[in-house]
Parts: sequence; C-alpha cells; structure tokens
Amino acid sequence: MTNFTTIFPFLLFLLGAPLFTASAVAQSTTGNSQSENAIENEDEETVPDADNGDQPAADDLHDDGALAVTNNAEPEVSHDLQALPFPTRRMHELILEATQSGDIEKLRPLIGTGESATQVSLGTIEEDPVDFLKSLSGDPEGHEILAILQEILEAGYVHLDKGTSHELYVWPYFFGVSLEKLDAGQMVDLFRIVTYGDYADFKDFGGYIFYRVGITPTGRWAFFVAGD
Repeated sequence: MTNFTTIFPFLLFLLGAPLFTASAVAQSTTGNSQSENAIENEDEETVPDADNGDQPAADDLHDDGALAVTNNAEPEVSHDLQALPFPTRRMHELILEATQSGDIEKLRPLIGTGESATQVSLGTIEEDPVDFLKSLSGDPEGHEILAILQEILEAGYVHLDKGTSHELYVWPYFFGVSLEKLDAGQMVDLFRIVTYGDYADFKDFGGYIFYRVGITPTGRWAFFVAGD
C-alpha cells in the first residue's frame, strides 16, 4: 500500500508548480519593466527622430488630426512641460525654437518624411509640406503661421488616450476639454489664440477646431492641422 504521508508532499509540489511558474513570470515581467525604464533614462538626452518608422503613421490619425479618446473622462489640463516625457518635451522645444527663428524652413527636419511625416492637412496634399504651411500664412514668408504655431505651443496641453497605441500630448488644451467648462482665466487663454467669433463657431460645432499640435510620447510630431 502506498504511504500517503510520502505521496502527499509530492501532490502539493505538483499542485504548486503552476503558481511557482506564474510567480516567476511576474518577476520576469517586473525585471523587464525595470530594464526598459533604465534604457529610457539612458536615452534621456537623445534628440527625437522625426523620421522614426516605429511611430503611428499619419494614416492612423482620425480626420480631425487627432487620435480618438478612448474614455469619456475630461482630461487634465497641464502647463508643466517638465511632466512631459523627455522626447515629447524635446520636440516641443525644437518646434518652438524653429518658430522663434522666423525661418519656416527650420520646421523641415522636424516634420520628417514618409509615412511618419507630420500631418499638416486634413486632406491629401501634393505639394511640399513646408511650402503648404507657408501658403496658409497671410504673408509670403510664413511668419504668420509660425506665430500661430508658437501661440499654440505656449498654451497648456492635454494627455489623450493614455496607455494606448494612440497616446498623444495635444496643444492647446482646448481641443481636449469641453468649452462650456472653461473658467474665466481659461477663456483669456483661448482669446489669445482665437476671436470671440471663432469661439461662437466652436460652440456651434461642438468643440475647438482651430490649429492644434500633437506630439507622441516618443517625440514624433504627429500633426499640425486646423478644421473639422
């Protein structure tokens, strides 16, 4: 007859094996996460690559030039650039520097090329993207569109679709919040960018539809568009 006292520990070992395996996987996952964080810290001084093919292509963007918000929660408005991921913050700085130079050609290396190029129109454009942006300006040198871009980037931002493949930081924050909920100070922020007549049009439409900028957490300039 089999000794139950002898076989019982063996049964416990068999039953406990899956739990041990799951624990090992969890520890391995934690280790991988820590390694990834270490890599991100090591890369902190790397300038974002505007032509990084690993980023969502312009075709992944919705027609409004942004990516879909996957929840109904009102996103938090932030003016804290230090809270941004380093690649996002660096791209934000580079675009601002380009606008301050007064030379619209300084945007060219930031816009990039190919599938990962910055979306500058809600529709298809055949011309060079920098030339297209210049054509939107009221002056022949593109100074007006640079001024608009600068004003947009100096406003606060919202973090949209956090934790998804469509995660984005979008300026100005008006794009991601309900206009009816803006307080008095935020209304002043809005009127630094648009007129009251524009605001009335936004309310009729149901949201902010003037120029906006989207930058991914990995530093790709996703879009600079206006319209609905």
